Amino acid sequence: MSEGADDDGGAGAAARSRGGSPRGDGFAPSALGTREHWDTVYERELQTFQEYGDTGEIWFGEESMTRLIRWMQKHKIPLDASVLDIGTGNGVFLVELAKFGFSNITGIDYSPSAIQLSGNIIEKEGLSNIKLKVEDFLNPSTKLSGFHICIDKGTFDAISLNPDNAIEKRKQYVKSLSRVLKVKGFFLITSCNWTKEELLNEFSEGFELFEELRTPRFSFGGRSGNSVAALVFQKT
Repeated sequence: MSEGADDDGGAGAAARSRGGSPRGDGFAPSALGTREHWDTVYERELQTFQEYGDTGEIWFGEESMTRLIRWMQKHKIPLDASVLDIGTGNGVFLVELAKFGFSNITGIDYSPSAIQLSGNIIEKEGLSNIKLKVEDFLNPSTKLSGFHICIDKGTFDAISLNPDNAIEKRKQYVKSLSRVLKVKGFFLITSCNWTKEELLNEFSEGFELFEELRTPRFSFGGRSGNSVAALVFQKT
């Protein structure tokens, strides 16, 4: 659910949903956290791709993909390591991984239209070493397991906005992650809704911080900070 985005469903819109929440967890419930929203988004993007060949937007921009691939290169992640893209959306990040040489990559999304869009884009690129599956990460199939690397660019953000018991869904996300990721495996998350400290708290059980990745900083009104957090956790 994370790669493709538009003016109504992008990372910026997700970030603006923070605050004023009656739930007390810092997030206002939003349609951005529902499957119906993303089905509509990807049905529209699929039609746009079929008509015009436009692959859609990239959440957090191309820089976010480059940042993650550079980290994998820096730490000499084997090209045959099993990689899972959680909420793959339009699958553009899968394409970049394949072009870099990774040969055991899987993309999942709970939206069938997203997976269809990803498949069309991957086919257009002439790539055949990418696996795609319609999967709800909060209730993954038993076959989804044993990954060396799991990547999330915006999916945890969207789950955090679900109007129906988002706190419990976040806990289920962590449980699912622990199940599909190998011991000592790495989880790379990019978020516009959560700070580093908050993510450390969310993933405190079964994971430890391995590295914080540098992201663009902003300055406004004499204050500075990062609008995006990018962290690497390792399963303990």
